[in-house]
Amino acid sequence: MSKGIGECAVTLEDVALILGLPTDGLPVTGMTLSSFEALEAECLHQFGVAPRKSECRGSCIKLSWLRDLKENLPLTDEVGIQRYVKCHIMLLIGTILFGDKSGAAGVHWKFLPLLREFGSIIQYSWGSACLAHLYRALCRASRVDCKGIDGPLTLLLGWAWMRLPYLSPVPREPRSFPLANRWRNWERGDRRYRYMKLADFRKAFDEL
Repeated sequence: MSKGIGECAVTLEDVALILGLPTDGLPVTGMTLSSFEALEAECLHQFGVAPRKSECRGSCIKLSWLRDLKENLPLTDEVGIQRYVKCHIMLLIGTILFGDKSGAAGVHWKFLPLLREFGSIIQYSWGSACLAHLYRALCRASRVDCKGIDGPLTLLLGWAWMRLPYLSPVPREPRSFPLANRWRNWERGDRRYRYMKLADFRKAFDEL
């Protein structure tokens, strides 16, 4: 939690405990191409089908397309199961790990090449990339003209509720790994957090 006097920060250990992500291994990196043809070819290679241009937003694949694909994939052989899992991972990337302010409408296709070799997906340091994305989001959110925050907010909330218990709702699940499971479906029990904005959390931290 803390690495010095007066410091309080999310660490790689927190990422591993809260989200259960690997924090060592290969870097999550690669080329970013804006070509729709490249996006289409990658989806055909990985899923056997590709989205139409209307089902994309720039270089992002709409999450609705991935959800529909996931729901309709046959799970009768190894290929179908692997495609299903890849869809699920892309949905996690677009919502939990690397979400943005677009309302989680899409996920950049640049992550797809990292999923080509199914057995190698676990070899990437997803936790390190997630933490770096959070730091970047927090840096942007600290600007006086910023009105919202994006990034891995499940990680940030789980960390804040674990380290600053007075902020957290009563957990409905016992302590488990990953720890984020403790607050599963928390919004159903304590609805006031659903309406809190960035300014509300800034005020709460200022009053510590």
